[in-house]
Amino acid sequence: FMPVKKTDIISRLQSDILLLQGFKPANNNVVDMGLGLIKEAFPNASFPLGAVHEFLSYGSETAAASSGFIAGLLAPLTESGGASLWISSSRSLFPGGLKNFGIQPDRFIFIDLQKEKHVIWAIEEALKCPALSTVVGELQEINFTSSRRLQLAVEQSQVTGFILRKNPRNLNTTACVSRWRITPLQSESADGLPGMGFPKWKVELLRIKNGRSGSWEVKWEGGRFHPVYKASSIAQEEQKKTG
Repeated sequence: FMPVKKTDIISRLQSDILLLQGFKPANNNVVDMGLGLIKEAFPNASFPLGAVHEFLSYGSETAAASSGFIAGLLAPLTESGGASLWISSSRSLFPGGLKNFGIQPDRFIFIDLQKEKHVIWAIEEALKCPALSTVVGELQEINFTSSRRLQLAVEQSQVTGFILRKNPRNLNTTACVSRWRITPLQSESADGLPGMGFPKWKVELLRIKNGRSGSWEVKWEGGRFHPVYKASSIAQEEQKKTG
């Protein structure tokens, strides 16, 4: 018989550990989120589905940048069908703007509530529903116990959740699988033409379970994410190719 390679054993053990920790691909499918090299930071090089992801924002500009980046992530997830919910007590998102990210606004149900305690309850109930594909919730504060309840809910339903925390006062530990910070950067004009260019962000993956943190510059163009390479990075890549 063929001897089992050590790398195969390690890979199998890593997969088993991920399953025990709730990393289960939704419907056993892996969805390409179009993140390019960023996916190498994820466990098994795959964006964790059936999990809750946390985004931190401070001020209206970073909140808008986070909403745009999340919309880019939502686009491939909404293609497979199923409704999506956007729950908030202070929504500033313009539904028509989702079209810029390849999402038809009628695929979303927007729920606007008055109090944050009602928002967290609605998010948890929504994440329990396997008929949904994604749930986005806007909050300021969330404690570990509440975040753990959300994570347990998605491990059963396989819904993917996004929590956008606006101006959090307490940067506490949560049970969310990942924590991100999205900062807007000056956009690049299209073909040198005047006016606003394509959205561009500094994407920081601050924490991810069984993965590694990192920072990248990304822009949204032509309906997908594109990495932005700095001159120094390009020179390094060329040097690698030439030996």
